[in-house]
Amino acid sequence: MVLNDLQRELREFAAQRGWERFHTPKNLVMALAGEAGELVELFQWLTPDESADVMTRPEQAERVRDEVADVLAYLLQLADRLDIDLAAALRDKVRRNERRYPVELAKGRADKYDQLRSGDEV
Repeated sequence: MVLNDLQRELREFAAQRGWERFHTPKNLVMALAGEAGELVELFQWLTPDESADVMTRPEQAERVRDEVADVLAYLLQLADRLDIDLAAALRDKVRRNERRYPVELAKGRADKYDQLRSGDEV
């Protein structure tokens, strides 16, 4: 399924239940933040190795999949409500980041773009 199909499915799901009035941008952002928090909670005290292996434990994997799906659902609904083309927005962001994080300066570094060069603005 493409993003538009998923958005339509979520829109129809909400409409069938009369939930459109609750799906304001503010409420969707708050729900998205809450679901992201639930995802964070699953990883909070894991070691880096445990977090990399989280999908090898069936019960944990199911919980992670559910929370990732919840985050995606609210993000899709928010973008739908605000008429944001997610694919275009992501492509634009990647292009900006390519300029902010040139390979020759950023490779192997976790610095923010404004720390890659001293005095130069990207």
